[in-house]
Amino acid sequence: MVEGLSFPPDFLWGVAASAFQTEGAVDEDGRGPSVWDTFYASRGLPGGGPARVATDHYHRFPEDVALIRDLGAGAFRFSVAWPRVVPAGRGAVNPAGLDFYDRLVDELCAAGIAPVATLYHWDTPQPLEDAGGWLVRDTAHRFAEYAAVVAERLADRVSMWLTLNEPREVSMLGYAIGYHAPGRQLMLDALPTAHHQLLAHGLAVQALRAAGANRIGIAASHAPTWPASPSEADVAAAAIFDDLNNWLFADPILLGRYPDPGLAAALPGPVADDLRIISTPLDWYGINYYSPSIVGAADASNTATTVVESVPLPAGLPFTLHEYDGPRTGLGGAVAPQAFREILTTFRDRYGAALPPIYVTENGTSPPPGTPDLDDGVRIEYLDGHLRALRAAMDDGVDVRGYFVWSITDNIEWTEGVEQRFGLVHVDYATLQRTPKASYGWYRDVIKGAS
Repeated sequence: MVEGLSFPPDFLWGVAASAFQTEGAVDEDGRGPSVWDTFYASRGLPGGGPARVATDHYHRFPEDVALIRDLGAGAFRFSVAWPRVVPAGRGAVNPAGLDFYDRLVDELCAAGIAPVATLYHWDTPQPLEDAGGWLVRDTAHRFAEYAAVVAERLADRVSMWLTLNEPREVSMLGYAIGYHAPGRQLMLDALPTAHHQLLAHGLAVQALRAAGANRIGIAASHAPTWPASPSEADVAAAAIFDDLNNWLFADPILLGRYPDPGLAAALPGPVADDLRIISTPLDWYGINYYSPSIVGAADASNTATTVVESVPLPAGLPFTLHEYDGPRTGLGGAVAPQAFREILTTFRDRYGAALPPIYVTENGTSPPPGTPDLDDGVRIEYLDGHLRALRAAMDDGVDVRGYFVWSITDNIEWTEGVEQRFGLVHVDYATLQRTPKASYGWYRDVIKGAS
């Protein structure tokens, strides 16, 4: 256990990863191109760039499953690559793609590890993006079809299902400011992508249940928004940011409405009818947490691109983001465990009886530059502090049933490439050798002590 803390005996301890960040094999066995393959190529990294091989999980998954087994983790949260299963995003299914996930799930079950499957972790098939991607309503229906295909093959063994991972990042980073794939810079015109992802989520929940899947949820990123000062202008700017980054995604799912009527009016389609689908009841709600946001009003200094947490922010936004005056992660985010407790209790207060049990579906850190690769005490300190904050939130009455560390191995950190290392296990990208870090042993002891 974490020294001085205890967790319920049925608390689920897990680790997580995603397909694009680990699998490699981008052009093997019938996989089609994703928006991230195209995005990398547009930046001079053809052939999938570092993701062409990534950690080679596609070929080395038995080794990775053995690491999870030896860790003592009860669950592995992985993602299914949409372009590996339905290469064009619609139409023909690729049997070899389904066969891979069949083998992975069987390997996990044989090792006594619960398979937890995420259906979408940002890797939209490129042909769907060419047809409009998440800007068009049709993509939501194609996603539901894909969800049914995967569930029909795996529902008998997958323990928990997630529809989407972090729709906020797809909308804000991928379509609004262009830092992530597909690299669009639409600013507020990206809002339809939020609605269509949420519609895809609701349709997929229904498709999963129809195919016999159980224990269905979503993984959404959430964090407190802290005003940069008590001034009226900063508090108002923080409220706008909070709606866009938290409640735009959670309120429709949990309350069946958008947080602001103005937002709802700006969205396409029969929004009221869609909300009834989007709010299809869930078995649980997943929260990915890393760092709080510190937000102030837009002012004269908000005229040029700035960088916060490694993300370049365009000029002209209705708010400014401020750096944290304290310890920070390798990506520049605040190390603030108290914010983790705050967002969990905020969910309890905001949603009350409408909130199903929570699973923390991601939490972890990439240590600052200069941190030793294997003797990663900085990561241990981060995880220890956040588990203490989690336990405090549970003591405050928040119903949290499990916790997943991001991630089991180092992996491709999207636009940042291989420099940011989130893993409990070090990967030598030249040889692909896996070496457990000090944090791996620490987390193993946490799990063992809690059992």
